[in-house]
Amino acid sequence: MKKLFAAAMFTAFAGAQAPAQQSVPQSASPSVQESVVVIGTLDPVTESQSQRSTTTLDVQPVRLTADGIPSLLRDDASVDIEQRGGGGVQNDVSIRGSSYEQTLILVNGLRINDSQTSHFNLDIPIPFEALSGASVLHGAGSTLYGSDAVSGVVNLTTARPQQGWQLRLRAGGGSFGGNTQSAVASFANRRWSEQLAGGRDFSDGFMADRDYRSEETSSETRYDSRLGETDLLLGMSDRAYGAAGYYGDYPSWERTKGWFSAIQQPLGQKMQAALSYRRHTDQFVLYRTDPAAYENNHIDTSWQGVLRRRDNFSWQNASLDSGLDINADQIDSSSLGRHGRNRGAGYLNLHLDTDRRGAVTLGLREEIFSGGQQVFVPSFTADQYLGESFKLRAAISRGFRIATYTDLYYNDPANQGNPNLKPESAWSYEGGFDWYPTAQWRISATGYTSQQSNVIDYVRSSSQSIWKAENLTHVQLSGAELSAEWRPRNGQRLLISLTTVNGSRDSYNGFQSKYAFNFPSQNASVTYDAQLHCGLTLRERIRVVNRYEGTLYPVIDSSLAYQRWRVHPYLQMTNLNDASYQEVIGVQMPGRAFAGGLEIVLGNH
Repeated sequence: MKKLFAAAMFTAFAGAQAPAQQSVPQSASPSVQESVVVIGTLDPVTESQSQRSTTTLDVQPVRLTADGIPSLLRDDASVDIEQRGGGGVQNDVSIRGSSYEQTLILVNGLRINDSQTSHFNLDIPIPFEALSGASVLHGAGSTLYGSDAVSGVVNLTTARPQQGWQLRLRAGGGSFGGNTQSAVASFANRRWSEQLAGGRDFSDGFMADRDYRSEETSSETRYDSRLGETDLLLGMSDRAYGAAGYYGDYPSWERTKGWFSAIQQPLGQKMQAALSYRRHTDQFVLYRTDPAAYENNHIDTSWQGVLRRRDNFSWQNASLDSGLDINADQIDSSSLGRHGRNRGAGYLNLHLDTDRRGAVTLGLREEIFSGGQQVFVPSFTADQYLGESFKLRAAISRGFRIATYTDLYYNDPANQGNPNLKPESAWSYEGGFDWYPTAQWRISATGYTSQQSNVIDYVRSSSQSIWKAENLTHVQLSGAELSAEWRPRNGQRLLISLTTVNGSRDSYNGFQSKYAFNFPSQNASVTYDAQLHCGLTLRERIRVVNRYEGTLYPVIDSSLAYQRWRVHPYLQMTNLNDASYQEVIGVQMPGRAFAGGLEIVLGNH
């Protein structure tokens, strides 16, 4: 395996220097400073204008060499994926060492977090092949995005069809009885476009009671009218899986279904309105061999309404973003009962350019909950260029999170909720720089600290078997991020990412923590993606993780595909070094695995 991996890496870097007889353009890559960032601001900005620490990851170039959203997000070492199963099943997302519940997930800028439990935040009802990318904001973002954006935000964006029509069909198989199929059909002309996508992923599981069946489908219609482009997105998912060890030492089984719909509509040049609806069901059986012994069924729904406006002023090139945000969610559960809550927010975000190639942004948000409780969320960001290629930046921001229904009301033989939980809050402080030594290089470094209050975690003493939800009085997380990005040519990218995190908390009288302190103390990732002139697509990655109070482990992944003609064979090799490790305590990860297949592309794109 070491020889195979070395050969793949040699081929990748040798191909980068080969003469151009291309089917893929090999001209110099556009300036990294001009890469578009769609997180941390309400409107897209270039990398040179972003005042926050962010990462942008593209899906379409790696759709055959990455095995889903979790694999893509692992390229950013500030993101920790706490994976339980494959096929989009139970992948918790943590940023900068915070708990997985403190990360907000968006689809096209709209919330998709689950109000029942944050374990389902990445239960995305849209096929991976229908996405265009993922943008990650490091640090609190509640001023713009509201609850749950305590440690960061992940925004998944859907792909826009090219002019003409295209049909992509894919089928493959692999280790552990793996079986995958997908189809994407798209059409676009000057006024409207349509993309239909569907996918399924089956596996017998690498161990007993870790099998899964995952299916998802989506439709996205865009129409350009006098008001602007109307965007209607519909998505569905159905995932059934063996959940051995997910919630304790039980041979469990679970099935989730998700529905998501969203419509976005500009109202002239300055305003935009959006409305989204999400429904999610969860059927949980504690003992798979004896379903009648203990079973839970949950249905939760969420509505979001958004109205945004941008005004530009000539003075100091100022711009003012303002908006209203309304959210309503409820749950009907066999074990949690029936509950509902509403909240509304208004926010202002004022951006001012200075006279010396710098800018400051002041943000304010007031969020009011049903019952009268309210929270005030300010933020301040600034940047300053020193010369043409070196930018300093700083940010102070506040984040908050309200408890999920599971945190509040859930009870089973291993876990107990707490209806008296208080909302979490945090102040985040960061400073860093972005350096662009050439048009193809970006080097970034950030130091940060997050001071958190009332962090919700499940704790127990060494003599207890039940985990109980409690508020930790104070948690402080501090760390540093270092990343380097090199784009030597179009279609090629080397991303080096390294983070370190230190944490402290008030003494909890010897109690064990289940979630809050499961972060990697050190996390490093080196990823090379290349679409070479010969039609070969490569993806090579080495991750090294040293988890808090755990052991250090490396994971090597290597994938390749041939995409020159209409038939595209591919091969994905994960955990080539066969590392034995756990990302969630008590949940073993798969060993070495292989998957491969063919994609057929028809159309006139």
